[in-house]
Order: sequence, then structure tokens, then C-alpha cells
Amino acid sequence: MGTEIFSHLNWLAIVVAGLAYFALGAIWYSFIFKNAWIKHSGVNVNDPEAKKGVAQVMLASLLLMIICSIGLALLLVKVGPVCWMSGAKTGLVAGVCFSATGISISYLYEKRPLGLHLINAGYNIAGCVIAGIILSVWK
Repeated sequence: MGTEIFSHLNWLAIVVAGLAYFALGAIWYSFIFKNAWIKHSGVNVNDPEAKKGVAQVMLASLLLMIICSIGLALLLVKVGPVCWMSGAKTGLVAGVCFSATGISISYLYEKRPLGLHLINAGYNIAGCVIAGIILSVWK
């Protein structure tokens, strides 16, 4: 793959898709699955040490979500003319086949709780679907 494929990407849409993925995380982990995530992750939210470096973690995660959005945009360029549904399907495939399986492999070896796996894998699948839709409809 040459670098010319990058000239076909909508960089603003990529950044917005990454931001939407990030915003979903705020909703997912602060409202929808807050208590279950705290229980399964074992994070003590009342520990002042747990709060150190949170800004750096959030910034790094945003950067990684933008990188994921670049990958999705590259896949969508290869898929060809797309509508929102093909963007959602491409995001679903990427979310299930790459994000969720990567999490699953690590969690199997780390012997993490199934509940944590489902919360985190579900978030990444949903994030990829949302990013795929944004990237496909933003012309």
C-alpha cells in the first residue's frame, strides 16, 4: 500500500469519528456500565493514587481512537462507495474481529472477569460502529 491512499481520507471526519468514539466512552463508563465496570475492574475510585495521570490516559486513549478511525477510514476506501449501513457493517466487523478479539486474547491470559470483557469489548464494538457510520456518511 502506497502513501497515496492517505490522500483519499477525510481527516476532519477521522478526528470527529475519534471524538465520537471517545464521547461514547464517557457515556458508557460514567453512566451505563459505571458500577459494573468498577466492580469487575477492581479499580478503587476513592483512592487518590488511582486518579493520578488520568488526563494523560484520556489523551492517549483519544489518540488511539483517532488511530482506530484512520484504520476504519482506510478500510472504507477499499470497500468503495459506501452508505451509512456499509459504514456500520465495516465498523462492526472491525470491532468484533479486531478490537473484541484482541481484548479477548489478553483477558484470557490475564484471567479477567467475563463481565469486564463484555463491557470493554462491547464498548469497542459500539465505538467502531459509530466511527464507521461517521466516516461513511461524511463526504
